[in-house]
Amino acid sequence: MTESLDKKKILVVDDEPDVLETIAEVLEMCHIDTAADFHKAEHLLKTKSYDMVILDIMGVKGLHLIDVAVQRNVLAVMLTAPAFNPEYLMKSRERGAISCFPKEDIAELDSLLTELYQVIEDGGQPWNYTMQRIEPLLDERFPPGWKSRYKELWDTAAKDPDET
Repeated sequence: MTESLDKKKILVVDDEPDVLETIAEVLEMCHIDTAADFHKAEHLLKTKSYDMVILDIMGVKGLHLIDVAVQRNVLAVMLTAPAFNPEYLMKSRERGAISCFPKEDIAELDSLLTELYQVIEDGGQPWNYTMQRIEPLLDERFPPGWKSRYKELWDTAAKDPDET
């Protein structure tokens, strides 16, 4: 199942050492670099080549790191806990992240990234995949009517990122 991740070069950015360690274990088939702060992550993104960067939002200025990743043509995926809400999903999407996963799914990250790469390879839209996957979680966490308040998030998920 993780064949498509084999030997991918991935930068993981999070201010929690245990999260960095866990992701490195889950993605053992990849070449992993880690950064625990914005400055190290920015330096690595600007000086090394990566297939993907996995970013926390809080504590490491993840939204700003999306900008650096996009400039370097590196796929950016957000992995977050407290910022897992529609506002940050929209901000991440608008800045160029291709997906967002809750930290509670960290043990499944190899499978999730494999599925995400498959969606991209098949010509699908990563945000459609993301929104379908996380919709039940958002329904559980937010009050009824949240979808109509964030209709733009659903509308943009169906569009190509270059069209928004």
